[in-house]
Amino acid sequence: MMTSIFVSLLEVMIGFAAGVAVGGGFVAFLTVLGIIPRLIQLSKTDTRIPVYIAGIVLGALFGIFMSFADVSWNQPLFLLVIWGVFHGVFNGMLAAALTEVLNVFPILSKRIRMEDKMLWLLMAIVFGKIAGSLFQWTIFVK
Repeated sequence: MMTSIFVSLLEVMIGFAAGVAVGGGFVAFLTVLGIIPRLIQLSKTDTRIPVYIAGIVLGALFGIFMSFADVSWNQPLFLLVIWGVFHGVFNGMLAAALTEVLNVFPILSKRIRMEDKMLWLLMAIVFGKIAGSLFQWTIFVK
């Protein structure tokens, strides 16, 4: 009896510590790279900072809930498409902010001597990503 309580408490402490470590790493990633402030600056929506804060907190809480809950949603295809678009926009903005913060594309374009073709390079990456995603979802996902 006493050992099962001890084991349960140990599991709770380990789970909490792991969650704090992962959450701290994610927050450090967003904070150190300045991704969210840069997104706010680029989108010129600095008047809506409370909406950003609420969105980040509610999104994290909802993600945590969905990770642990045994919930299955049977939604119509239309809603799944909207959900997928939101995920794609978030990931695309996150990737764009990350690459802009790290100045990856200017360095890459100088290394491959394509400074004057930067727009073509970006469009090739974007359309390549779209084509690859469509290929994966239409061919490999059943």
